[in-house]
Amino acid sequence: MAMWIQAQQLQGEALHQMQALYGQHFPIEVRHYLAQWIESQLWDSVELDNPAEEAKAKRLLDNLVAELQRKAQLQGGEDGFLLKIKLGHYASQLKSTYDRCPLELVRCIKHILHSEQRLVQEATNVSTEGAMDSLSQRHQQINQAFEELRLATQETENELRKLQHSQEYFIIQYQENLRIQAQLSSLSSLPPAERTQRETTLQSKRATVEAWLTREATTLQKYRLDLSEQHQKTLGLLRKQQTLILDEELIQWKRRQQLAGNGGPHEGGLDVLQSWCEKLADLIWQNRQQIRRCEHLTQQLPLPGPMEELLSKLNSDITDVISALVTSTFIIEKQPPQVLKTQTKFAATVRLLVGGKLNVHMNPPQVKAVIVSEQQAKALLKNESTHSESSGEILNNNCVMEYHQATGTLSAHFRNMSLKRIKRSDRRGAESVTEEKFTVLFESQFSVGGNELVFHVKTLSLPVVVIVHGSQDNNATATVLWDNAFAEPGRVPFVVPDKVLWPQLCEALDMKYKAEMHSGRGLSEDNLVFLAQKAFTNSSNNPEDYRTMTISWAQFNRESLPGRNFTFWQWFDGVVELMKKHLKPHWNDGAILGFVNKQQAQDMLMSKPNGTFLLRFSDSEIGGITIAWVAENPNKSGERLVWNLLPYTTKDFSIRSLADRISDLNHLLFLYPDRPKDEVFAKYYTPPLCMHGGSLAAKAVDGYVKPQIKQVVPDMVNAVNTFLFLNVCLCSCSVRNDTMLDADGDFDLEDTMDVARHVEELLRRPMANQWSSQQS
Repeated sequence: MAMWIQAQQLQGEALHQMQALYGQHFPIEVRHYLAQWIESQLWDSVELDNPAEEAKAKRLLDNLVAELQRKAQLQGGEDGFLLKIKLGHYASQLKSTYDRCPLELVRCIKHILHSEQRLVQEATNVSTEGAMDSLSQRHQQINQAFEELRLATQETENELRKLQHSQEYFIIQYQENLRIQAQLSSLSSLPPAERTQRETTLQSKRATVEAWLTREATTLQKYRLDLSEQHQKTLGLLRKQQTLILDEELIQWKRRQQLAGNGGPHEGGLDVLQSWCEKLADLIWQNRQQIRRCEHLTQQLPLPGPMEELLSKLNSDITDVISALVTSTFIIEKQPPQVLKTQTKFAATVRLLVGGKLNVHMNPPQVKAVIVSEQQAKALLKNESTHSESSGEILNNNCVMEYHQATGTLSAHFRNMSLKRIKRSDRRGAESVTEEKFTVLFESQFSVGGNELVFHVKTLSLPVVVIVHGSQDNNATATVLWDNAFAEPGRVPFVVPDKVLWPQLCEALDMKYKAEMHSGRGLSEDNLVFLAQKAFTNSSNNPEDYRTMTISWAQFNRESLPGRNFTFWQWFDGVVELMKKHLKPHWNDGAILGFVNKQQAQDMLMSKPNGTFLLRFSDSEIGGITIAWVAENPNKSGERLVWNLLPYTTKDFSIRSLADRISDLNHLLFLYPDRPKDEVFAKYYTPPLCMHGGSLAAKAVDGYVKPQIKQVVPDMVNAVNTFLFLNVCLCSCSVRNDTMLDADGDFDLEDTMDVARHVEELLRRPMANQWSSQQS
């Protein structure tokens, strides 16, 4: 209810916009009397594009109607009688309107709530900041221009009516002059005396009328020229406004939508853009109709002068303007996935921002989707290809546009598309299949003004990379990230630079990382220096040097890192996947340093007390993280060493969590620099099995007690080269003993069981299994 209280305090244009959200589709009285109930419901949890959610939407509708009826019954007394009748009527009205399409009710209320929130936030920002930011100033500039256009259009409408009235009176006087001439012609049959008298009177009257017609013809010509000049001026303002909205605001929205594919902020603001485009469409159409009426008046009463040519040019120009508006506002509201796997269902939504205003929905157009190659996309944009060639087959690729009255949007929701097959082009040089770009082309045809104007519209999706197996996802994502980050507006499909400045790539990586972590903690300057040292073979010790360095696509994800069998991106993406799936809370808590190499870890830990540890990403393994800690050398008294565990991977954390593994290792005491480990990780520990009277309280249904895995580090003995291992198997079945340590750092072991036997021989004793529970 808090938002409704704030919404009622809006003033001026904001209040007018808020009131315009309501109508017969959803009365404002319902919003007022059920404010608290409406704001407490989980409207956003309903997926509007999923037909399976209709049952959830139906429950919300039924609950809304029931709540209205309950509220109506509570009204009493003389004053409450009319309100009781009104609320009961609204309950019946909403039930009959949305009973067969409950998802439309959810769509309507979501639109209302989001719009109210936006209006309240904008009003709050203006009042608290005391001055509008550049975005608000630009919006104010656009709104002021619309007001100027509205006044100019109203003025030309008034002038046109004056011209029409003047012309109609001129025609009446012209007919009067013809009548006088006819009377003069008929005087020949009269007696001479009478004829002379009447002829003198008629001649005088005709002279007066003809003089008036001559003067009025000149005035009409001036009216027409003045009006055409006003239309020319208005047309210039319309073009300027349209350029601002389509070439700046809409392009910026599309750019934000593209960056959202890399994890950038969500590309909101489409409803504002639609309102601007609808105002443009309305004003352009009004002016076009005025120009056509001028043409009709000119044809009705031809006068000497250039008016016909002027009006014809104006008509042609304004038709071009509205054509550009319609074709540019056929946009993709929800992009198809940019990594597109064959034989997998996917969705997309296209929208015509001016569809409701131009009444396109009166004859709903059909939209078709086809997948085209980069070369085919180039040909389409150059108008070298008029028909849509396809590079594959998309199932369920036709959809009819639907008009949603509550939001005033005309859109087509492709809910169940699937790419059945793909036809690849010949690859160039070292290019792999995951570097080949396609795009989904959406096209439609519709008419406006009673088939007066017919438009064939097309729009291309963001580039997509087609894969046939999940193992290709990593490299396909690299192609998409590079394209989204470095694509220029108006580019030839789908050209991107081969090299970019390192800080530009850092911005893209940071955006991706923050989005996956769902927090404001992204990559620090130290993290980015670490990444630069990994990306560039000849690493510099001066962070400033990286600011002017460039990194190529090949360095990013084509060439393997020195001494490794994976690329820079594959390593970074492995880190992101590991963090996203298992370690996100620890990163957001600041518990993981991560981007630290082995030598840095050693330098940091050697100055700290024994038992101090840190977590860093593995250099040698994709998606691995290791624990490094400082401790006494068990083989040399007084010497301290930094030990590194064999890296954990996502497979390890699916068995036992990081927090529990750290809890198991009693020799780990302080998280670098000096935080007690329980203070950091205790809230993530798995509770131990409860014991009651010496017996386990929790038993499996079949009577077996489930053991709990626990990792240990055996006593460190013998030489530094003695390999020791963690994660001893704690049940009768075989569990991978994959947690290894050495005094030098990371290494790979192919057969851990052979190593286990080797360690057992070295220790001259069997490895003891440790259980966290006793058999009953």
